[in-house]
This record gives sequence, structure tokens and C-alpha cells, in this order.
Amino acid sequence: MEILLAKEYGFCFGVKRAVKTVEETAASANGPVYTLGPIVHNDEVVAQMQALGVQAKDSIDEIDEGTVVIRAHGVPPETLDAARNKGLRVVDGTCPLVIRAQQLARALHDDGCQVVIYGAPEHPEVVGIAGWAGEGSVVVQSLEDVAALPRSKKIGVVSQTTKIPADYQAVVGAAMGKCQELRAHNTICNATAQRQTAAVEVAQQVDVMLIIGEAHSSNSRRLAEVCAQVNPRTYRIATADELETAWFVGAERVGVTAGASTPDAAIERVVAWFQTQRI
Repeated sequence: MEILLAKEYGFCFGVKRAVKTVEETAASANGPVYTLGPIVHNDEVVAQMQALGVQAKDSIDEIDEGTVVIRAHGVPPETLDAARNKGLRVVDGTCPLVIRAQQLARALHDDGCQVVIYGAPEHPEVVGIAGWAGEGSVVVQSLEDVAALPRSKKIGVVSQTTKIPADYQAVVGAAMGKCQELRAHNTICNATAQRQTAAVEVAQQVDVMLIIGEAHSSNSRRLAEVCAQVNPRTYRIATADELETAWFVGAERVGVTAGASTPDAAIERVVAWFQTQRI
């Protein structure tokens, strides 16, 4: 059986930067080190951080001393203020592309635009962007949500960085009919788009397509969605332990890619699994 790896897969720049930030902080900090939420959406990486003595907490209210590292997804400005007001040392591991989306959302708000954010309302990145966009910002997930928006003189649009570009373009087009003036910024991560393109290219060439990534990883779910559109035999797994031989009956070529929060070791274990099987 032939295994085809996508050209782009696994840790993106922002995740690598965030993980390195935590590792360096844990090695140099005096006192306890925390992350606000898991540093990335991957249980294996979180376990590695715990082994370094780094604990993940859900809220600043749970942290009374030491250092808090902000994960790649970013946080609302009031969260940063709350941490500093408690005397905590803050190390910002927010992905630079997310920071850009936050800053653009704030600038649109300050310029009098109705800020519209395309993304999942509960996703931590979107929660953070909405905080920077200020009171009155709106999160939309679909064209139906855009259609329900009231008319505004000026609308400014930004996107969650892991969204599909074509879907964002459709949202921007729909928003144009809801205002006199539209300002839209492309805040989608190039790495996300590149991974999706590379994954689809492989999915079109293989009998079975595998996406390695946690269920709570937004970009991993997106990879599975776009691959399933061109190859119905697409499966998303978190680890090699979830692989089932029945998926590969009659398959000669298997494609493999991974979400931006998936470590290399998890990918290597999936590839190695095929060397131990008789399918």
C-alpha cells in the first residue's frame, strides 16, 4: 500500500511559536507557569506541557500568582487587563496573524464600522477578536446570518484565520448588500489555505484520505470537510489508535495530512501503523 503525504501538514508557524514560547517560559520563569486554556488543541501537546510543570487554566480567576502564557488563539483585551491587575506576569503567545485580525477589528470599530466577524462564536480565537472589536460586533457563521443583519452605513468584515477562503468570500459578498460602504480584510492564514489545497490535491489521488487532528481542532475539522467533498472515504482521527483496518479494504493508495496543532510524532505513528498491518 502506498502512503502519500500532503505537501503541507502539521504544526503551523503560529503553533510552533506558541509551543516554543511555553517551553522557554517554563525553563526560565520563577514560580508557577500557566496557560490560559490548552496551548493548542491537541491532548498530546498539552500532556507535554504538563510534564514541564505548565498547567492549563480556563480563567484568570483560577490563577493567583506566577506567569500566564496566552495561547496562539489570543484573548480579549479585558483578559489581559485582568491578568495584569492581579500582578501576574503575562507572556503573549498569540499568533501574529491573529493579532493582525484583532488590530484590524479594533481599527474598523474605531472608524465607525459595524464589525462583522466570520467564524464560530464559541471558538477562542473568535471570542478574542470580538473583544478587540468592541461592543456591538457581530459574529456570523453562514449566509443566513448575514441576511439577518440590519442595514448599516458602514460594515467592516474580518474572518477567523482558519476559515475556508471561498466561504469567506461568499460572506463578504452577501455583506455588500447590507450597507453603503463595505471594508473587508483577508485575515485567513495562508498556511490554512495551503494545507487545505495540498490536502485536496492528495485526496483526489488516493482511495482513502486520513486527517490527523483532534475533534476540537477547528482547522482539522475543516481539512476533513474539504477532503470529504472530493473523496467520500475520508476519516479524521486523533491518534493511530483510532485506525481501523476495515477502512482500507481494497485500497492501494492512502493519503495523509494533519491539522496545524498536530505534532510530528502523531503523524509518524500513523504512517508506522501501516507497516505493521496486512490489509
